[in-house]
Amino acid sequence: MNLIELLNWRYATKSMNGNKVPSEKLENILEAIRLSASSAGLQPYKVIVISDPELKNEIRKIAYDQSQITDSSELLIFAGWDKVTPERIDSFIQNIADTRNVSLESLEGMKSMVSANSNLSPEATIAWTGKQSYIGLGTALIAAANEGVDATPMEGFVNDQLDALLDLPSMGLKSTAILALGYRNEENDWLVNLPKVRTPKEEFIIRK
Repeated sequence: MNLIELLNWRYATKSMNGNKVPSEKLENILEAIRLSASSAGLQPYKVIVISDPELKNEIRKIAYDQSQITDSSELLIFAGWDKVTPERIDSFIQNIADTRNVSLESLEGMKSMVSANSNLSPEATIAWTGKQSYIGLGTALIAAANEGVDATPMEGFVNDQLDALLDLPSMGLKSTAILALGYRNEENDWLVNLPKVRTPKEEFIIRK
């Protein structure tokens, strides 16, 4: 299938059958997220991979009892930085210097630009890092479709409880979204055979 066919094939799966996603496919999806776009390439979020059935059971309790949580192969938890710290910026700049074999001095301009985000309020910081994580989430949806893997993005969970369950505050993170990966249960998913509904192109696209 080409890209448009894949996007027509994928949908937010409502019922999964519990089958495991092969490790190669999972790693391809994760690598696509890692390679996704972000502001200045900073990647101010992390992805936590949840495979443990008991932990998924606990997450389901704080995710409004959505069955995809426990019937998935893996859950991906997207979590934004809660602060843009000097240490995180220094690590980012050092990675550029090492990867591109350039001096730290030559990156002072970029460091100054990125450091401006350290002045954001806590609320503005998580709003920004959360938006950045959603770029990765969008990439993950396309990558999953490319691997023939179903994916359900979720905002329906209690963020603070998930943060506590996964000890995210100790890592300087706050949860932003969940992505369940697995395979559709065609017999029990009411949405599986329904046509995809989207705004017509003529109404959706504005050309100037």
